[in-house]
Amino acid sequence: MTRDWTPPWPLDLALVLTPLRRGPADPTYRAAPDGSFWRTSRTPQGPGTLRVVVGRDRSEVRAQAWGPGAEWLLDGLPALLGAADDPDALTPRHRLLAITRHRRPGLRLTRTGLVLESLIPSVLEQKVTTDEAYRAWRLLVRKYGEPAPGPMTGLYVVPEPRTWALIPSWEWHRAGVDDKRASTILRAVRVARRLEEAVTFAPEQAQRRLELVPGIGPWTSAETIQRSHGAPDALTVGDLHLPGIVGYALAGDRDADDAAMLELLAPYAGQRHRAARLILLSGRVPARRKPKMPRVDIGLL
Repeated sequence: MTRDWTPPWPLDLALVLTPLRRGPADPTYRAAPDGSFWRTSRTPQGPGTLRVVVGRDRSEVRAQAWGPGAEWLLDGLPALLGAADDPDALTPRHRLLAITRHRRPGLRLTRTGLVLESLIPSVLEQKVTTDEAYRAWRLLVRKYGEPAPGPMTGLYVVPEPRTWALIPSWEWHRAGVDDKRASTILRAVRVARRLEEAVTFAPEQAQRRLELVPGIGPWTSAETIQRSHGAPDALTVGDLHLPGIVGYALAGDRDADDAAMLELLAPYAGQRHRAARLILLSGRVPARRKPKMPRVDIGLL
């Protein structure tokens, strides 16, 4: 199935879709040499693969989809590429944000309309390095997911909730996932239907529903809602690096904590996640002065 769509604004596919990628070897996502982007999803209608590419004139988007979820993916194409987003809702109060927004006119916040596919990798990213989380996601999806429909080899669709629930404890261990994160995922997939219902809620209400699951806190719920809802105000609180980056960019304070970050971003209430993304895209980040979090592969223990 195919769909052509012309967005009435400048579109940068990489900027919009990259937050959905979990590492360079994510089995559910691929950026191809021809400029196209591929991603897989387990939609309410079943597994599907979507390929998106911008035409030669840089205005029209051509999308192709395969599998039982193809129609659902094509129907959601505009929202995925930011049609429901409003970048003009943010009024820059800092020169850095104004310059970055001017240089990145194609930035829009994606909205997938799916909760679990963003929630599970967000749980895997709790309290570990990104490399560890990406490795766990890659190993588990490749082993327990299913090959994606369509012509692109090497892509997989995330497992069904029941399949996640049946993964044995030693496989979580081999993937480097500790009992706490594995247990959180198991609790989430047992109420997968109720969590997916949250996609129809306002972002704040959706976060509250996700946080009813033990092990899911504000950090994880925000990381999920940013993608499932395209929530412009779902600021990630509790992150190891973000407060220092925001503090350094806006006030020269690389030691800023969450409270300082929230104070600095208070003028952007309703748009704090968008403001943080613009800061990250600005490239104004403090030089590293501490060693990275040590990586511990529990699969070798």
